[in-house]
Amino acid sequence: MDPQAQKSLKTGLRSLNEWINSYGAWKPDETLQFSDEKAAKVFDRLTQRLKGNYPFEHPVYAGQMLKPPHPLSWAAYAMAMSINPNNHALDGGPPSSEMEKEAIAELADFFGYGDTYLGHLTASGTIANLEALWIARESHPDKKIAFSDQSHYTHERMCSVLRVEGIKVPVSEDGYFDLDAIDPDQIGTMVVTLGTTGLGEVEPLDQVLPWAREHGIRIHIDAAYGGFFRTLMNSDLIDGTSWQFMQEADSIVVDPHKHGLQPYGCGCVLFKDPSVGKFYKHDSPYTYFTSEDLHLGEISLECSRAGAAAVALWTTLQLFPLKEKEGFGPILTKCRKAALKMYELTNSGSKLKAFKKPELDILGYFPATAYSTSEISSLSKQIFDRGMNDHSYYLSLYRIPTKTFTRLHPEFKADSENVTILRSVFMKPEHEGFVSDLYKNIENRL
Repeated sequence: MDPQAQKSLKTGLRSLNEWINSYGAWKPDETLQFSDEKAAKVFDRLTQRLKGNYPFEHPVYAGQMLKPPHPLSWAAYAMAMSINPNNHALDGGPPSSEMEKEAIAELADFFGYGDTYLGHLTASGTIANLEALWIARESHPDKKIAFSDQSHYTHERMCSVLRVEGIKVPVSEDGYFDLDAIDPDQIGTMVVTLGTTGLGEVEPLDQVLPWAREHGIRIHIDAAYGGFFRTLMNSDLIDGTSWQFMQEADSIVVDPHKHGLQPYGCGCVLFKDPSVGKFYKHDSPYTYFTSEDLHLGEISLECSRAGAAAVALWTTLQLFPLKEKEGFGPILTKCRKAALKMYELTNSGSKLKAFKKPELDILGYFPATAYSTSEISSLSKQIFDRGMNDHSYYLSLYRIPTKTFTRLHPEFKADSENVTILRSVFMKPEHEGFVSDLYKNIENRL
């Protein structure tokens, strides 16, 4: 356990225990008690079971989108969970509800919405996107929802849940949407992804936005993965064009449990127009009587929600400002530089080759010693397995249509429908200093 987190949690829990006892002496009921011996045995077994995980916190793990929460974030979460507040109605957690509102206000300001918005935390990015698409359906009940063919599968799935027809928009080789392929009169909302979960691609909001406005189409931004990279939009590390227009979108989703240093689950949905709150209106005979102020359950599809998630996010935003040179910016700078460093290594060597230059901190690469797409797939899987088996590194795999792959790499024989390559998500700032070792470890297993 991180010493700073351990000390902070210990001090905080002691203070909370004194607060609880100030209401009068009490002790937990005997039906809730266990012997020390039994508790020790169960937790020993639990510890052994948990060691079956992959080392997500260590830089040797460069596979999926599993970013460890900051130690002080999970310490704040654990501290709040000793009370277990519920951020539905204000009487379920008055302080944690206020902290959620304050954290949401910071995120809304960060994305350019200023003081006019509606938003709340959710259990995940999936639920946040569900709410955004639900508002899309309610706003344009007879219209379809469009999203690119590289967007997250959750959009197609949520359209099915909502009984709305979803349309996939083709993306050209240069990354632009083929808007001529769809009829704008049929579309109510267009989804633009800033940071795809496959390779971290940033879709062209600057292209889609004027087209959507011309045709009266809403814009929803799925920034579940990439949202916090807005801290770097004025730097020379990323192309900030799309990030500069985020405030023009009708809704935005971001996942603080990805790059926001939060424990699972913590998603967030924001709406530019507060009047969409009318779609959430409902009646409860017992819930909303403790205050005339807005209860978060009145603007959320979810009912019970962990107040601890709001406490942890609020704490994190107090520690790490949403700025380029302070707080989140320096962290994301290291993640971005790690991806660029791995890109340079794969391009300068002879055994590995990058699929294309990363836009954020996710890189796809493959064995350059292969002669065909089927051999690339076979070797990629071998490299993946070898690292897992000897615990030297942990990667992920990514499947690409061969037609897409050979457009960028025509020198390889196309003898399969798809090609599987290696993929690394450099979410941890520690990755910047580790990628050289990772590259060598992979090369040694080719």
